[in-house]
Amino acid sequence: MSDQNGVRSPLESHSGYRGSDWSPERLMFHQNLESFAERVGLIVGLQSNGKITQDQAYDQIRAIWKELKDSKDSLLNGKGPRG
Repeated sequence: MSDQNGVRSPLESHSGYRGSDWSPERLMFHQNLESFAERVGLIVGLQSNGKITQDQAYDQIRAIWKELKDSKDSLLNGKGPRG
């Protein structure tokens, strides 16, 4: 929920999931996807401002990409997490 200044809670979804194939699993994956996009933006900002190196940014983005793929596999494809 936004406050009077238009600031959102980091736990709040940016948009609602809309689609004919709605399910709780798809909603959860949608939220994970939004979180991934936000985290990538933060990592890019840190790298752009010299707070982390390009290699560190790449490694962090690669790690959260794996988390997103595992989330997709377990939520949408019915597979368990990869080992």
